[in-house]
This record gives sequence, C-alpha cells and structure tokens, in this order.
Amino acid sequence: MKSRKSSPKSPHRNKKTAEFITFSIRIQPRASKNEIARMENGRLKIRLTAPPVDGAANEALVRFLADTLAVARSQVEIVSGHTSRDKIIRINGVDRTDAEMLLNLKEKRSNMKHKEI
Repeated sequence: MKSRKSSPKSPHRNKKTAEFITFSIRIQPRASKNEIARMENGRLKIRLTAPPVDGAANEALVRFLADTLAVARSQVEIVSGHTSRDKIIRINGVDRTDAEMLLNLKEKRSNMKHKEI
C-alpha cells in the first residue's frame, strides 16, 4: 500500500485530511459471500457476491471497502481496472496504518471462520 498526501489542487482531496492510500487488489465475482480472502502477490484478494455484469461487481467492491474501512463511498475510487479483475484502488482520507490494520483484521477474521467450520 502506498500512502501519499495529495496536492492542494488535487480534485480528490478530502476536506478533513489530504492523505490517501492506493493498493492493488484482485476480485473474485459471484462468490458465496463478500469477504477479504487472502494476500496474493502483495495484493488483496476480495470475494464479492455480485456478478461482473454492468458494473455490479465494481459497485459492490466500493460498497464493501467503504463499509470495511468506515468511510463514505465517495472516498473509495477505482483508479484502474474497471473491466478487469485486477484493480488499483484509492481510498481518500484514510491513514495507511489504519487501513492495513482494518484490512488485516478482516482477513484474519474471515480465515478464522473458515477454519472453525
């Protein structure tokens, strides 16, 4: 994950804080439930129930990440990969360490659930 401060002229600048993070993910559409599956080559793998049709998976991804990181949907942006399973995501107004902690906690919880079943 990369953490940067956007320039004052950036159109994606959050009013509360100018920080944002970017990271690579791979999504798996049509999964049984929405969850963070695992780290794969330095990227997160996120499973989504939505099909990859008419942007439904992209919208589900934005909703899922916003809920997971407790930010507004408008703060989550798909930078590239709109028609691909491999995507680059930008989250505005989130500190890198907070995001890593939240995403790692979610990943560990979903892994623990699979082991218990």
